[in-house]
Amino acid sequence: MKMHFSIPDTQDLKECKGSGIVGYNVHINGIYHCTVRYKQLHILNEQLKGEFGHDNLPVFPSKKLLPLSSGQVEERRTLLEKYIQALGQDAKFMSSMHLCGFLLAAQQETFCNNEKEVNLDIFIMASNQIKVKVSTFDSTGKVLAKALRQVNLPLDYIQYFSLYLIKVDNSGDIIVLRKFLNFESPYITQQVIRIATRIVIRKNYWDMKFDKELMTDPIALNLLYLQTLSDVERGWIIAMREPKMRLEKLKLKLAKKEYIEFAQKLKYYGFLQFSQCYCDYPHPGTKVSVAVGDEELSIRIVGPGNLAKEGVFKVTRMRCWRITATNDKRDITQESSAYSNNEQPNSNLELSFEYLMSKDNLRWITISSSQAILMSICLQSLVDELLLKKNGIKRQDNGTFNGKWTYMRRDGSCHIMCNHTNLLDSSDDPDNVIERRNEELFSIKTLQDKFSSVSFKNGREFVENQAFEGISNDDL
Repeated sequence: MKMHFSIPDTQDLKECKGSGIVGYNVHINGIYHCTVRYKQLHILNEQLKGEFGHDNLPVFPSKKLLPLSSGQVEERRTLLEKYIQALGQDAKFMSSMHLCGFLLAAQQETFCNNEKEVNLDIFIMASNQIKVKVSTFDSTGKVLAKALRQVNLPLDYIQYFSLYLIKVDNSGDIIVLRKFLNFESPYITQQVIRIATRIVIRKNYWDMKFDKELMTDPIALNLLYLQTLSDVERGWIIAMREPKMRLEKLKLKLAKKEYIEFAQKLKYYGFLQFSQCYCDYPHPGTKVSVAVGDEELSIRIVGPGNLAKEGVFKVTRMRCWRITATNDKRDITQESSAYSNNEQPNSNLELSFEYLMSKDNLRWITISSSQAILMSICLQSLVDELLLKKNGIKRQDNGTFNGKWTYMRRDGSCHIMCNHTNLLDSSDDPDNVIERRNEELFSIKTLQDKFSSVSFKNGREFVENQAFEGISNDDL
């Protein structure tokens, strides 16, 4: 999975001896993740050299012998941003234990002082609640595994699910804020975002053929049924009067498998729905609802009398796409206003994709939404799934990582860290101990609005769509 990294600004930090150092504020997928110093990133680069070789890594900015001027600090920030953006756009780096472990440890050091056991509420969509005892430092993969152990899901099926962060607004509508990544702690992330949110379990795939496999297990079937039931009730799956009556009868009979199989035939089954936003298609400033799934991005335009028009963009006809951030503050949607300054600077994100409208006719389509990055991640995962299918490769796990790595803290001390994504509690596994020292929590100053000039790029301007290469005349 590719990630959108940025380092929009820096902050002054104090070493234990009182001298000042520069901290670089790292954002992942538009959200503030951690603050690190140059020396920590330099050590990470050395570890990645050992794993991938010097020639396979992007250029890392060189050391300086003398203290940096303000201009040199800004230059280093820009170079570090380009470096980490290049890492984020290469799947082999994002699957590296060294990089994932570094990002997890850096988030822990930035936000959390002491590791402790806490009760974390996990939901199956917005209603069914699971109470899970986790460590504040547990990664996403481990929290997910513990939650699914609570409902006795077999290990083989864990890879088909993921954790998402949602907000339920005053009207009861759900806004999906983000998908949790395995190099973060869901507990820390939820605490940092200063609004009422819920952590939910949703399936982690797009192809309906995996539904058939999950429906052979009663626990997996129940998870899939509860998600489908929620999507129908919230209108994410569109059911007119007669289909609704049929679904209601199946629900009353607790015919879960039949309920899912009938819902599969309805519009937007398996799609992820986004909040209303703006698109320049078919006309600039068009208000639309966006949904992603079934190898497509769909936009719906609601006109007079609630008559809806739909535009469908197949992912196989998107040559490339990009994410940019502008300083247009006139259209701040619910999601962007849901974050404090540290998590979501006031910026308006845009997803632009180059689409093959007809033979020899490529056109750029732009969607303005604070959920643009999540849309981009969904497009990327759709493409990844298509390529796996095309190449006959079996589905792999959801990106968890196991093992030990060395992490250098800001004070220069090195610690052996480890992550085991298994179903044992920390107390049950003698190897699953994270060595840490108690120390003062670093204060994080309010981030400045320098995010406006950030464009998520990797040295090239666009994310190329590899599935586009296989397009044929039959697709046009």
